[in-house]
Amino acid sequence: MLISVAKVKQWMDQGKPVHLLDIRNPDERAICHIGGEFIPLPELEHRFNELDSTQRPWVVYCHHGVRSEYAAQFLKMRGYDAFSLVGGIEQWSLTIDPTIPRY
Repeated sequence: MLISVAKVKQWMDQGKPVHLLDIRNPDERAICHIGGEFIPLPELEHRFNELDSTQRPWVVYCHHGVRSEYAAQFLKMRGYDAFSLVGGIEQWSLTIDPTIPRY
């Protein structure tokens, strides 16, 4: 259920479809994002059906990877192929794309 930023980047570089889900708060999203769908964690329980469960895989991200673990588990229990991005957008900025602002 956990996935590293390096693995996600590898999948992207190989052209594998990766569906990102940002579950941070709107103020965090305004600072930076790495794309994908946006459903804040407090809304996920009521809005998860907006996501296509046939799209695989879903990579859920937050700031450091704690909230995304909960969200990925929530989605997995509902039939989604979901992973939590280890280290979140912070790790993405540190490892993959330093142009992504850190906060």
